[in-house]
Amino acid sequence: MRFMRFAPGASGRSHTLFAVTRCLPFLVLAAVLSIELSPAHTVYTGPLLSPAPALAAVTMGPFGTGGVALLATAVSAITATHNGVWGSEMVYANLLALLVVAVASVATSAVRVRRDRELAHVRRIAEVSQNVVLRPLPARIGIVNTASVYMAAERGAQIGGDLYEAMCTRYGVRLIVGDVRGKGLAAVRSAAAVVGAFREAVHYEQDLAEVMHRCAAALGREYELLDRSQLQDPQELEEQFVTVLLAQVSDESLVELINRGHPPPLVMRERKVRSLDPARPLPPLGLEEFLSPPPICVETFPFLPGDRLLLHTDGVVEARNHYNEFFPLHRTMETLDGATPGEYLDRLRHALVRHAEGRLADDAAMVLVERAIGGARRPFR
Repeated sequence: MRFMRFAPGASGRSHTLFAVTRCLPFLVLAAVLSIELSPAHTVYTGPLLSPAPALAAVTMGPFGTGGVALLATAVSAITATHNGVWGSEMVYANLLALLVVAVASVATSAVRVRRDRELAHVRRIAEVSQNVVLRPLPARIGIVNTASVYMAAERGAQIGGDLYEAMCTRYGVRLIVGDVRGKGLAAVRSAAAVVGAFREAVHYEQDLAEVMHRCAAALGREYELLDRSQLQDPQELEEQFVTVLLAQVSDESLVELINRGHPPPLVMRERKVRSLDPARPLPPLGLEEFLSPPPICVETFPFLPGDRLLLHTDGVVEARNHYNEFFPLHRTMETLDGATPGEYLDRLRHALVRHAEGRLADDAAMVLVERAIGGARRPFR
């Protein structure tokens, strides 16, 4: 699974609307021709030909729009000949109006096509940037099976302030999930800085706390380099911070966590879900100037073979329906089933979209980790 931009079904409705809009000019021409060649030709339909090229310009390129204009001219000539009205001022007025609209429509269509090509180019660049910051996770990393999904709240968006990554290191499989407060260029750059520091530090720092320190230092350097003149809001930088959750799964039947203000992960064992809340809450990254965090302590929790660990951003639990009810993540996880993490996370994604009725208020990211090997099983405490 990669990235979902719209709710399921939205794409199908868009294709249907596009097809109907593309057929509309031909339906208008066919209606005019049928009326003029029938006993009902007393109905004056000449002005209906002029909008046909304009309608075509909405969905067609300049050549298609020009073709519709030629068809409209042919229909006008056929009906004028059939009804014997050549030489009347009305016919020539209709042809002049059709010519003016056709020229304007072809020009408009050419501009639209060029703009669409530029937009497609920008989207390709965004996809490259997306894969740098949020590259999809493979189905297997070291001793765990994984799946990931990112859902953008804004249509057409490729990346935002949510981040995640998983790396196989000599210390075990290490994961990060985070959420940058805010949006726009500053949020994307902050996310890239934290993910970049994580990817480098996980291979060299044995202590998971030192990995967190490296991420915090990279974020601080990014804030110092950020050009404030590029921000739409002058206070955007001062109000920005990043919630981060680090996790490590090693050969022992444990998962080690460091939570800096992030929603706690959920572990599922035998269809029972438990929240791994931190014993000592820590402030998010970027607030060190205002809040002095206590020494970071790595917390450990049982993580046995077959257990599934869900790391997510607050866009998941804060998704609301039209009754203003939050998404019941715990209850939903216990009711879903899936043979693989990918299948399970896909069903969880669909459940989230159904609850939010296709309108997410915030970006949402989820990473599901299933331990493939480990020690003996034991029940929750």
